Amino acid sequence: MTYTFPRQFARTQRLTLGEPRNVVVSPDGKRVLFLRSSTGSDSVNSLWLYHVERNSETCIADIRTLLSQTDSHNESPEERARRERAREGAAGIVSFSCDADVHHAVFAVSGRLFICDMTHAREIVISHPAPGTIYDARISGDGKHIAYVRGASLFVCDLDGNEKRIAGESSQNVTWGVAEFVAAEEMNRHRGFWWSPSSNALAVERVDNGTISTISISNPAQPTESPSTRRYPFAGTNNAHTSLHIVDLQGASTQVVWNNADFEYLTSVQWTAAGLVISVMSRDQKLLDIRKVDTASGETVSLHVERDDHWVELVPGGPSLISEQQLLWCGDRNGARAILVNNTPITPPHIQVRGVISATSEHVIFSGNLIDQPRELHAWKAAISSHELEPLTHGAGMHSIAIGGNTTVIRSATMQNQRSSTLVNNQHELVNNAETCMLEVNVSFHEIGSRKINTAIVLPHHHDGSALPVLFDPYGGPHAQRVVASSMAYASAQWFANQGFCVVIADGSGTPGRGSQWEREVYHDLATPVLNDQIEVLRHLREFAPCADTSRVAIRGWSFGGYLAALAVLRAPEHFHAAVAGAPVTDWKLYDTFYTERYLGHPGQDASSYEISSLLGDAHLLSRPLLLVHGLADDNVLAAHSLELSTALLHAGKPHEFLPLVGVTHMTPQEVVAENLLLHQLDFLRRSLALS
Repeated sequence: MTYTFPRQFARTQRLTLGEPRNVVVSPDGKRVLFLRSSTGSDSVNSLWLYHVERNSETCIADIRTLLSQTDSHNESPEERARRERAREGAAGIVSFSCDADVHHAVFAVSGRLFICDMTHAREIVISHPAPGTIYDARISGDGKHIAYVRGASLFVCDLDGNEKRIAGESSQNVTWGVAEFVAAEEMNRHRGFWWSPSSNALAVERVDNGTISTISISNPAQPTESPSTRRYPFAGTNNAHTSLHIVDLQGASTQVVWNNADFEYLTSVQWTAAGLVISVMSRDQKLLDIRKVDTASGETVSLHVERDDHWVELVPGGPSLISEQQLLWCGDRNGARAILVNNTPITPPHIQVRGVISATSEHVIFSGNLIDQPRELHAWKAAISSHELEPLTHGAGMHSIAIGGNTTVIRSATMQNQRSSTLVNNQHELVNNAETCMLEVNVSFHEIGSRKINTAIVLPHHHDGSALPVLFDPYGGPHAQRVVASSMAYASAQWFANQGFCVVIADGSGTPGRGSQWEREVYHDLATPVLNDQIEVLRHLREFAPCADTSRVAIRGWSFGGYLAALAVLRAPEHFHAAVAGAPVTDWKLYDTFYTERYLGHPGQDASSYEISSLLGDAHLLSRPLLLVHGLADDNVLAAHSLELSTALLHAGKPHEFLPLVGVTHMTPQEVVAENLLLHQLDFLRRSLALS
């Protein structure tokens, strides 16, 4: 079989396999831990150690050796659900936890527990565990105990495997130590328990899902199999009831007290040496209450309430106490997201903060971008007293950083290089086993129209200037950028370009990096502003790409991008002449509470924004070719979205195509599916635009 780009893109999981990832640096700066697989097509990660003083890399946990006598795919349904929420397509060791000094690391694979002492790894054998049930293992700061979830309960064991269940109950609707669906899917909180700095107790989340609607996901290709059931909080319906408890190693528990009725979302938990701080959010997401916890009594006191007329944005890495007198969090100030210490901004309004990496009482290390350069991502150190900024990364690109002692590890993805680089102290590059993309990208960046919409235009290599049909390829919605200064981001777009398209990727209204107002333009309307920006780019396209044939314009996308693609042919058929809509949200009442209500409000209080943003009422307008693609095992954007739109189109007498993907979730990680899905889309676009 010819080794083509679609096959490479699929078997390498979008060219990500083999890269160093999950970097952790020890506090003394002597050890760098990371995960990496052996080749660019190997999905099984092992744990590696880079010795800074020796300048050497060593594999300290080879999972294939550790699991040589067992089934390496023995994962529990709970672990599979956790991986889906984290969009984790790799296998082997996909996460690990370290003690405070990074002398030990623990991880769970295939339901079994392992510990590594920086030299070799061994299994911690638990007496009589159910097979394949241990996951989310985290070691205490002092390195003496390990906490993990098994089933719906939280357990703690010592390094010899002596186990005790410290939190759990018999109800099938209640979990301990597990983040609820909306926390993991929408809040970027994948944890449900946190060790105390003293290692003698944990903060543990209890979740009661009993009032949430039950959904069934079946496999139509196996009609004799029983459907799987799970809880899904549709917009406007009940959320899970969450509470937080301080639990010691003997299982004694104290409940943390806050006003759950008015603040039903537990959005973050940060337990530092200065104290335990939680943040809780109102259902309408306009109030975020940051509270300090008295760990002895469970009582809490409010340290700050952040208010926003639209919504309070959650930022990774906070809020937290960095000293007994210093509260750190992120909030929108002067048109940009800023780091605040005791309500004083320490970052300037020309920087959009994207996340807090680490903090002390003297300085904060954070990631962000210059608002006039949203394509790039950098790291800075901000001094708390003087507000002086020190850039830690340089050069155009997407950069991230990990720091310990005097050691820095910087991952950089740029337009000049087809693979990322991970540099330790700007000297040693960690080995990158990822494959080099078969295609060299031909991308130009532009700020289009009066709104200066960040746009990437991808053309075939050595194009002679002749007319090309246009393919828009956006995500186009909140929390995700497509126009970034990394060549790896344009691999699939370049393949479509090489098939004879002018590919256009535009980050319009609501996308991150452009400041507070830009993000909030989608408030109460997820359709009109995002579509208008795509049309604005199309109107000006020939100024930047004279070869663009705007009489033949298609659009493709996945998830929100799929929603935008279907929206485009339904509401703007004069501009968009064919669409591929992958896993689209079609009726926002069928999506989850936290994401949907942030932008559209509660449908029980005012449904007008849901009607404005829904595709179902537009089904009778379809006059262009539309291909719907949906994984039938998708538990994020349920297949019901595409099925309902397909039904509405059929009732309206509107021909369309529907490709159901059996056994496929929202990620589409399967190699054969990912490869042939690209080929199928290409065939549809050629047919729909009457291309030879």
